Amino acid sequence: MTGPTPTTTTGAVGLRADRERGPVLGALMLATSLVALDATILATAATTIARELGAFAQVPWLFSGYTLAQAVTVPIYGRLADVLGRKRVMLAGVALFVAGSVLCAVAWSMPALIVFRVVQGLGAGAILPMSMTIVSDIYTLAERAKTQGYLASVWAIASVAGPTLGGVFSQFVSWRWIFWINLPLGLVAGVLLWRKFRDPERDGAREPIDYVGAVLLTGGSALLVGGLLEGSEIGWSAPVIVGAFSAAVVLLSAFVVWARRARYPIVDLRVLRRRVVATSTTASFMVGVIVLGLSTYVPIFAQGVLGVGPLVAGFALAALTLGWPLTASFSGRVYLRIGFRSTGLIGAGLVILGSTLTLLLGEDSQVWHISAFVFVIGCGMGLTAVPTLIAAQTSAAWAERGAVTGTNMFARSLGSAVGVAVFGAVVNANTTVGPDGTPAGPGLAGAVHLVFWCAVATAVLMLLAVALMPRVGRPES
Repeated sequence: MTGPTPTTTTGAVGLRADRERGPVLGALMLATSLVALDATILATAATTIARELGAFAQVPWLFSGYTLAQAVTVPIYGRLADVLGRKRVMLAGVALFVAGSVLCAVAWSMPALIVFRVVQGLGAGAILPMSMTIVSDIYTLAERAKTQGYLASVWAIASVAGPTLGGVFSQFVSWRWIFWINLPLGLVAGVLLWRKFRDPERDGAREPIDYVGAVLLTGGSALLVGGLLEGSEIGWSAPVIVGAFSAAVVLLSAFVVWARRARYPIVDLRVLRRRVVATSTTASFMVGVIVLGLSTYVPIFAQGVLGVGPLVAGFALAALTLGWPLTASFSGRVYLRIGFRSTGLIGAGLVILGSTLTLLLGEDSQVWHISAFVFVIGCGMGLTAVPTLIAAQTSAAWAERGAVTGTNMFARSLGSAVGVAVFGAVVNANTTVGPDGTPAGPGLAGAVHLVFWCAVATAVLMLLAVALMPRVGRPES
């Protein structure tokens, strides 16, 4: 697909000097911190929120609703950024996230809070892919090795600061402050982007927006991801789940037919014909399966099998979220030296090693064993997810880079939903459910071990996907 080509400048698209790019990178780090903190801060306060607003059974939808909204909008935002420009889409995402945060802070009931979390998710769907796309636009491949480290450091800080702030706010102030804190961060990020960032000039007429494709893709994706998220909870044979999957198949099939015929589809499926994009997207899907699957069941294993408290179990899992940004921060130096594919293979090998080590966990294990093993997995993720994404971005021209990034991140979100669904089905089929709604009973250790086996198998598939990547993705812009 061809379209208007932006004019470029040496070393950066649309920005002339480091004095312009520096504030933009700072704004991207602030915007990323909104999503990074949100990923960890709310879990600590969930019980307190349920106690004040009631409806404890609806707590999972605080996370599911957000995840669903974020996942289904990522590919749409990616394409809109290629048509309307990065700045408009990024500012819209920050505005939606801040507005959703303010509404969450004043929520009067659990249903209202869930709806406002969806608004936050709609904003988050734009922030992450746009941050990565803008960095890819304004920095050269060599410079991205350093800037990726800055963005990764945001996640490293959030992995520690998020649970801490969530606990402090919910215990000593008010859980509502976990949302109010987003207001100054979002405002500063928005102002910096508004004043310092500008999209490159575009030659020719702007491509029309594919509204039909957007509706088909959003509707089908929402039903698919929603069905996966809820199926393990209410049963796969429930009429509402069967209906959701059936409708998803119809809508997504219609989207594929439409996208193949549309002149300017909302998501151009032809980019997947490139081996580097297809393999990178496949690897991203596997990343999502492993990360959210383990994030769900590692704490359950720590509490239900080892008998530790929620706080200790949370710190055990934090090793996973800490290992990822640590290796991602220097992955640029590695892939500049040995290439995207080789770096990804090293990362996938570490994920296989860490996943295999989890098979050694048993009732006599210590919490630090869990931390050490998932830390290895996290380190592998940092060396896999970042280089494979940048390889795909490097193969794309400016006018399709947003779509490539959005497709990659949508695959990760879809993988997360699939991971929770599949791992949940495995655990539920091999254990009982306790009074608090979590897996319990003597079969829990064996059931979670099956989850670890699934993680090993998924890691092997991820290694195969990376191995199929071409050695060098040819830059086109």
